[in-house]
Amino acid sequence: MKKVARFVAIVGVSAVLLAQFYRPSRENPSTDPALSIRAYKTIPAEVLATLERSCFDCHSNETRWPWYSAITPVNFLIAGDVNKGRRRVNFSKWGKQKPVKIQGSLQMIDDEVSLKQMPLPRYLFIHPGVALSEAEIKAISAWASDEQVRLSEQTDSLQKDK
Repeated sequence: MKKVARFVAIVGVSAVLLAQFYRPSRENPSTDPALSIRAYKTIPAEVLATLERSCFDCHSNETRWPWYSAITPVNFLIAGDVNKGRRRVNFSKWGKQKPVKIQGSLQMIDDEVSLKQMPLPRYLFIHPGVALSEAEIKAISAWASDEQVRLSEQTDSLQKDK
């Protein structure tokens, strides 16, 4: 029985060590600062600061990769979350989107922040400093709602001019 346990332990440790050589990419794509949400004129400074602190690691091309993101299998979980986050909303490509897509992103941001689904609970567990206060949730929600209305009015105005 001891031989089997020892064999299983050796195989397990070997597998973990070998897995360290197979890693997902942790590179941040290059970005055009003119397309970033930072260049977006209608975002209040305090909302931008909150998004940078609590959202940019998964929802921008400016991810700060922590030391443990180099360890398999954790790196696959983190890379998967970052890639999914960037596909859903990418603040580094905010200005590249059409107004209708921005409106959808704003609605998603409002919904998920208001329902406290973002930041993800597993991210908050490791990074408690990114938790959103009630005031920050209200500020993000107000900005997202106001911006949706502004974009809708802008789109309506453009359509009337045609």
